[in-house]
Amino acid sequence: MTAPDQASPAGQEVPPTCYRHPDRETWVSCVRCGRHACPDCLRQAAVGQQCVECVRGAGQGTRQARTAFGGRPVATAAVTWTLVGLNVVLFLVELAVPSLATDWGMLGYARTSFSGPLQGVAAGEWYRLITSAFLPPATGLGGLGFLDILFNMWALVVVGPSLEQMLGRVRFLTVYLLSAIGGGVAFFLIGQSYVIALGASGAVFGLFGAWFVVARKLRLDVRGIVTIIAINLAFSLFYRSTIAWQDHEGGLIVGALTTAAFAYAPRKNRTVIQVAAAVAILAVMVVLVIFRSHALMSQLGG
Repeated sequence: MTAPDQASPAGQEVPPTCYRHPDRETWVSCVRCGRHACPDCLRQAAVGQQCVECVRGAGQGTRQARTAFGGRPVATAAVTWTLVGLNVVLFLVELAVPSLATDWGMLGYARTSFSGPLQGVAAGEWYRLITSAFLPPATGLGGLGFLDILFNMWALVVVGPSLEQMLGRVRFLTVYLLSAIGGGVAFFLIGQSYVIALGASGAVFGLFGAWFVVARKLRLDVRGIVTIIAINLAFSLFYRSTIAWQDHEGGLIVGALTTAAFAYAPRKNRTVIQVAAAVAILAVMVVLVIFRSHALMSQLGG
């Protein structure tokens, strides 16, 4: 499990050398700081291999230690567990206040009561694109809502810590939130405007897409994550009458695109390019929502 982050040997004339031993050629790099290192200067870590300085937690050289994707190395999965806690707390709040599902759920443009006003994203309630990702279907402990949050939180705990370690906290949280919004946008674009959708599946599928991109970049085995994605997509399409498959696919696409922008950004001005890419992805989604909102309001005479 190594982390070569430059072109393959066949595509580069001058091989990189170890940062501590300039006379030793190596194509292997530390998964935390990205520096190329020879076998004597690498240590096996939980994910990939790390140079001796990162293992010591030093970073006392000429630059601060960074992950292979530009983030700050982290020892704990604080963001992952915070997201899990937030989802669980809001699920319990939803059990006590069922109307929260109607007020915060993903709704395109419709009336939630016979004589009530038109509501939804097209009516200006854009917050639904993100709040819906923190609430499961409102079916209580014995229904789909409990199974939904159980699966999503299990997937978040399985995939989240490793991704957070490799991407860094800020980039990991960015992928999660953009994936959540991406799922809501996809449902808004091609789902039924009068149906309320809930759940963290879009964000979780985004993490699946992120893991695939990271694994490809680090040349890890991707068969496991591809199998998970394929099974879950097939399941959501088979039960498309009760599952918001649009949310799943939207989150998957946005998560993979965002992570690809992070993973393949060139070293020079990497952070600037990564921020610009994330802002660009968000801007595209905003434009799509504006056009879809206009179309729905025209159809319904809003």
